[in-house]
Amino acid sequence: MNFNGILIGSEDPRRLADYYTKLLGEPAWDGGGYTTWTLGSGSVSVGPHSEVHGRNAAPGRIIWNIESEDVLGDFARFRDAGAIVIREPYDFEGAPGTWIATLADPDDNYFQLLSPFDPSSMTGG
Repeated sequence: MNFNGILIGSEDPRRLADYYTKLLGEPAWDGGGYTTWTLGSGSVSVGPHSEVHGRNAAPGRIIWNIESEDVLGDFARFRDAGAIVIREPYDFEGAPGTWIATLADPDDNYFQLLSPFDPSSMTGG
């Protein structure tokens, strides 16, 4: 199997598309109410969903990650573009040298900038 992307449903997908365009640049696809950006070998899409209304009541339930070789630089670029900051970059205890920054979109869906790391190097569990 290969995980290849995530679709974020919204009552107002245009608002999310405008937000993510400021952060991620021009989308690879924009049509039929859906907007998609390619990130590495995967994608993130936003679009309408009949069962989604208002803001996310549990924003930490699902957090999607964007791997970055320069978390601090990309964080600054996202912040300067208007990103909603939940937590500024911090060094993750379980993987020394791994930076994580948590952000949100206008529907209160969380996503993170994350340093590349080998999951097999994680301690514990």
